[in-house]
Amino acid sequence: MPPALALPVVESEFPRHLHPYWPKLQEKSRAWLLEKRLMPPDKVAAYADSLCYTDLVAGYYIGAPDELLAAIADLSSWFFGWDDRHDRDAVHGRTTGWRRLCAGLHETLQDPRAHLHHEDPLVAGFADCVLRLYAHLGPRWNGRFARHFHPVIDAYDHEFGNRRTGTVPSVEAYIELRRLTFAHWIWIDLLEPTARQELPDAVRKHPAYRAAALATQDFSAWYNDLCSLPKELAGDEVHNLGISLIHHEGLSLQQAVAEVHRRVSDCVRDFLAVEPEVLSLADELIDGSAAGRKASAALQSCVFNMRNWFSSVYWFHHESGRYRVESWDDRSLPPYVSDAPGPEFPECELAGPELAGGQE
Repeated sequence: MPPALALPVVESEFPRHLHPYWPKLQEKSRAWLLEKRLMPPDKVAAYADSLCYTDLVAGYYIGAPDELLAAIADLSSWFFGWDDRHDRDAVHGRTTGWRRLCAGLHETLQDPRAHLHHEDPLVAGFADCVLRLYAHLGPRWNGRFARHFHPVIDAYDHEFGNRRTGTVPSVEAYIELRRLTFAHWIWIDLLEPTARQELPDAVRKHPAYRAAALATQDFSAWYNDLCSLPKELAGDEVHNLGISLIHHEGLSLQQAVAEVHRRVSDCVRDFLAVEPEVLSLADELIDGSAAGRKASAALQSCVFNMRNWFSSVYWFHHESGRYRVESWDDRSLPPYVSDAPGPEFPECELAGPELAGGQE
């Protein structure tokens, strides 16, 4: 483990767990990528297992029903594919196709069934995932999921504009943007169907719960930035905490790596500091009623799986072939990515959505 990436506290304080469905999940994920045409068959055969996308999710959502875990795993694989399309469309200036994709994703959140056979595999694949996720907790949770995902799409579009103009966001602007492009609140929302129970609003909006959730997600996003920095520098990316620190605060590459490492370590400490308060909140929910016991158990499940983000994200980044830029023939083009454009559509003007900010 390179010292710049090593986090002894994660290795010692956050044991690694894998959902028992994981071996089957890997097999199903390969089949889903092929069925939905999200990766060419030769790339699925050569790279799908070594990318370890299913390992990542199988370590997050312990206790999830098998069919839910499969849907989350496919959403995660879809997310990586969407991220790769975003990169290639930005590099090649495929603005019309990109904007049409964003519009299709927004529409899918409102009516996933109507988009299951969309011409664009990314829209159809997203529709499949959303429809399966919507089957677990009902309209209230589904509506919240959609409200949280619309700003994620808009944030990706905002990044697309930055890539096309070479704009490196300030550190503060980047942190807020990253909380959307990493889909912080989506992954936290998915803790609830994993626990088979929607949390009461008073719990979900409690400052301690939100602080713990934010610490896990900032850790995950910034550790990703730390590990993907060589890949993103090679590809002329402008969105990385390290790149913002270099560009706007005058840090050297070595200093930027050290600063991102420090911030990542702080996220772990922040979580450990607030975790006891969240567990105390779970104890307070036990009021002698069946509803109280269920809410307490659900919150304990959520906190347990928040913990699992640290170990799962940490080991994923050291096992996945997604970040082994030194082994690629072309450091600017990952070998698992197809550089072909998405479906061809007639050229037309599409208005870009504004970046949405607030979270519920």
